[in-house]
Amino acid sequence: MEFFRIRKDIPFMRHALVFNAISFITFALAVFFLFTRGLHLSVEFTGGTVMEVAYSQPADLAQVREAVSRLGYSDVQVQNFGTARDVLIRLPVQKGVSSAQQSEQVLGALKAVDPNVQLRRTEFVGPQVGEELVRGGLMALAVVVAGIVIYLAFRFEWKFGVAAIIANLHDVVIILGFFAFFQWEFSLSVLAAVLAVLGYSVNESVVIFDRIREAFRKYRKMSTPEVIDHAITSTMSRTIITHGCTEAMVLSMFFFGGPSLHYFSLALTIGILFGIYSSVFVAAAIAMWLGVKREDLVKGEKKKEGDPNDPNAGAVV
Repeated sequence: MEFFRIRKDIPFMRHALVFNAISFITFALAVFFLFTRGLHLSVEFTGGTVMEVAYSQPADLAQVREAVSRLGYSDVQVQNFGTARDVLIRLPVQKGVSSAQQSEQVLGALKAVDPNVQLRRTEFVGPQVGEELVRGGLMALAVVVAGIVIYLAFRFEWKFGVAAIIANLHDVVIILGFFAFFQWEFSLSVLAAVLAVLGYSVNESVVIFDRIREAFRKYRKMSTPEVIDHAITSTMSRTIITHGCTEAMVLSMFFFGGPSLHYFSLALTIGILFGIYSSVFVAAAIAMWLGVKREDLVKGEKKKEGDPNDPNAGAVV
């Protein structure tokens, strides 16, 4: 389905060097902030106190979060657990304060608002758990990266696999750079969003690569930059429709999903925007610079008998 069709190909590859210079600068800044500021890790990674409290009626999460914030916890996680009456609270580690003291302080603040609140359980999540989660997350990222390269190498050509993974890791590092620069909380839900962006971005790259292969077969007299420009231009309508619908859903989570979905949807928004950019300007340009050509994608051709100077020689028979 297309809402519009662009009749004249847009010369994206003519400006590929400029766009990739911008990408490199953005990437370098993201790496710089990751090393200098680091990620503001959540309780799942750093360890802390987990409390489960129960109310006699559906809990007001905003009121609970405000009561806990008055104690000096700026990055506390509050969410329903099981039912609307049960609330799970995750508290970061505080120096000089034990887990039992933290739970007593928080329970006292909650009882000041609603005396009927009851403490169901409290436990300490140690940093060892956080290390296991980090290791598991990095392992999942490595498996995803390897799978993408292998898939694209078999479906298209190894040059496309290398280009796609560079572009996708570019998206991931930039997302992490935003979280490091603004010191937004990096939680398991954000990690899930980062992995989702990997899959989402590679899907856009596959669509463009498939159209490039199709254009190589159809337009034999076009140069490689012209083929790539045509492939990208012909997918513009599809890209706007697909990403527009996806972003509308993500923005609804951002504005109406509450604090529990805030950073998850924020990471997805950054990933979607840079995913479009990297698929068009980074992945396609890198594939072009790696020397992708018609012979790499159109296999098993036989030359027609006749004049060797015939421009139609080499057609598939």
